[in-house]
Amino acid sequence: MDSMQAIIIAIVEGITEFLPISSTGHMIIAERLLGIPSTDFSRTYTVAIQLGAILSVVVLYWKKFIDFRRWQFYLKLLISVIPAIVLGFIFNKKIDALLDSPLTVAITMLAGGVILLFIDSIFGKATIHEEEKISYGKAFIIGIWQCIAMIPGVSRSAASIVGGMQQKLSRSLAAEFSFFLAVPTMIAATGYKLLKDYKNIHVEQIKLLAIGNIVAFVVAVLAIKFFIGFLQKHGFRLFGIYRIVAGIILLILILTGYIK
Repeated sequence: MDSMQAIIIAIVEGITEFLPISSTGHMIIAERLLGIPSTDFSRTYTVAIQLGAILSVVVLYWKKFIDFRRWQFYLKLLISVIPAIVLGFIFNKKIDALLDSPLTVAITMLAGGVILLFIDSIFGKATIHEEEKISYGKAFIIGIWQCIAMIPGVSRSAASIVGGMQQKLSRSLAAEFSFFLAVPTMIAATGYKLLKDYKNIHVEQIKLLAIGNIVAFVVAVLAIKFFIGFLQKHGFRLFGIYRIVAGIILLILILTGYIK
């Protein structure tokens, strides 16, 4: 992976991290199209640069996120992230194996797209519009929903937002809580990945990780602003259509041998 390839992947990550279309799935496909071989570092890079995108949440929502008087808010995030930490540790090797499977991405893109077509009507009646009214039990259940995104192509934001809506959160509140939940989730995932692989990462690769995180951060700032406004006005249907079309195209590319 060279610097230009790293930047392109980071742009893809920044655009897709907070959209319900799967950032990991898009990065896997982008790597295949760019001819980047699947290596330990490429898998580490795919996980690690998500932290840069996630930190954009802290900057954009710093007044809400950095308020230590709201200790219940931090406790809810801690409770929500527990399922991902536990399951991520247990199934780490299987998750890494799935990162090498474009076919898995294609199938989950299609399935997720169909679900998003109907999600607004299924969970349309929200009763919770403020973060203070999210109970610890609801926070934990949202965290369980988020774990579905360990399968590449599912979309972490979509899984946690759907989980929030299933728990009667409004679309905008579910999206906001999903953004906040991403911070401890990706800190844990990135920290674990780097701790496990740091001995095999050399100086040039550290530079690529730094560049990738910076680019992903900047692009993600713009993507968040777009997504919240679009979601409030239009819901998930267009994202569902996009996922279905992208999944079909990806299947065609796989079946014709263009992507292996």
